[in-house]
Amino acid sequence: MALYELLHQLNIPYQEVSHAAVYTIEEAERLQIDLPGVEVKNLFIKDKTHYFLYCLPAQKRADLKALRRTIESGALTFAKEAFRLSEEYHTPILLRMCTRISHSQSIVEKGERQEVPKREYVKDPLRVMMTTNSMKAHHRVEERTAAMTELAETTFLNRMEMGEDTSIGIITSSTSYQYVREVFGDKACVLKLGLSWPMPVQKIQDFAAQVDKVLVVEELEPIIENHCRQIGVAVSGKDVLPMIDELTQGVVARCLGRPEKETVTLEDEIPGRPPVMCAGCPHRGLFYTLSKNKCTVLGDIGCYTLGFAPPLNCMDVCICMGGGFSAGMGMAKSFQREGVTDKVVFGVMGDSTFFHSGMTGAAEIIYNNGRMIPCVLDNRITGMTGHQDNPGSGYTLMGEEAPMISVEKVFEAYGYAPIFTVDPQDLTAMKKTVDDAVAALNEGKHPAIVTRRPCLLIKRVKHDTGMCVVNPDKCKSCKSCLKVGCPAISMENGKAFIDRTQCVGCTVCAQACPFDAIEKEEK
Repeated sequence: MALYELLHQLNIPYQEVSHAAVYTIEEAERLQIDLPGVEVKNLFIKDKTHYFLYCLPAQKRADLKALRRTIESGALTFAKEAFRLSEEYHTPILLRMCTRISHSQSIVEKGERQEVPKREYVKDPLRVMMTTNSMKAHHRVEERTAAMTELAETTFLNRMEMGEDTSIGIITSSTSYQYVREVFGDKACVLKLGLSWPMPVQKIQDFAAQVDKVLVVEELEPIIENHCRQIGVAVSGKDVLPMIDELTQGVVARCLGRPEKETVTLEDEIPGRPPVMCAGCPHRGLFYTLSKNKCTVLGDIGCYTLGFAPPLNCMDVCICMGGGFSAGMGMAKSFQREGVTDKVVFGVMGDSTFFHSGMTGAAEIIYNNGRMIPCVLDNRITGMTGHQDNPGSGYTLMGEEAPMISVEKVFEAYGYAPIFTVDPQDLTAMKKTVDDAVAALNEGKHPAIVTRRPCLLIKRVKHDTGMCVVNPDKCKSCKSCLKVGCPAISMENGKAFIDRTQCVGCTVCAQACPFDAIEKEEK
């Protein structure tokens, strides 16, 4: 009766038809009830924690395997379950993303926000990891791991899909599951591990008992494979599949002796696209200058990591976020110890990385009297990962205005002097800055460099853009302009050529041209 009440409340007109219970489409057709609309059949489905109503046209056959894969493996389902498990077991849960997923994009539909009850904060001294507390915490961790191992046996995230062919059973996870399905089809027996740590024991053993032999398909290290062997399940895996590079449908098929599916081959060969910084990138001027000066450069994680690539070739080492300063200081110290005085070490990192992981390294350089020059490439944004704001941009991640922390004042507080701030697209000023910084270093001072120009992709900044053009009569085909590494510049018919669809008029190429053959087009 609640349904009728709801219809009345919402003022929804309805027609009531009473009839005996029916269980098939044939039984429904025998009633001969004239109703408008499409005839459908409904199927109620329940898993461990959810209820589903499956509706489909009357004459369409239900594909339960496909449905199960849809309702149990969606990104939303995994994310919601990750949050739930994290709360239930009081532990961090990681959503492990593989290369293929991370490099893909698609239209998604957001689910409804689920509000959870607030939990009162309770002071717990055992959360302070000191001496005996850490020992007690270790007991809790092991108890939690044991409980989650039991969960791995029953969770819908780990599922058996038993097909007709029991000659081989395949244990897999993540995107590798899709490759397996494409290669082996629906007849194969598959155990998909959606909860990949901790892994089940009994479930894997039960699966193995139902097939003749077991194959593990996973990318890179044999994590699942080693676990299977530890629990007494004989498997093959990395003896037939590669441990390096990304798996694909073709790789899986070739390694396992299965027929490869036909692929589309383009008539024209697509030219290679080496990784380069965008046309007009403000980082290009610094790397061009350091490259010309043959400086030793310790890099970091960001767009500017592309400074290693030809033709700039301006990065000797890149280890991790923050390593541009800390590793650079280590290299500088090794040069000092060996008496090497003709090499100057530059450590480069972006403004976001500086605030995230670079300030400690900057302090260590001063503290240990490191003979190196730290450089912060300030483009006013976190560029590489999608344009998030940072403490130096003047905005929070939510777009709210915030105090703008000055890179120069941080350097000043540490004791760096002199501190140079320069527009990196002014090559003359950039060269003078590098020369002056090296001179100050040789005088026993601690110089620092800040290159500052906003990224061209920041929408709230008004950029002075334009277009550069080549005068073919002045061009001597010396290819000096190619050395700046701009994707807008190429050679055509023996002359430099600038692609008008990419050029933004930064003029770095014009400044690098020794014959003044490149000019900025007047607006």
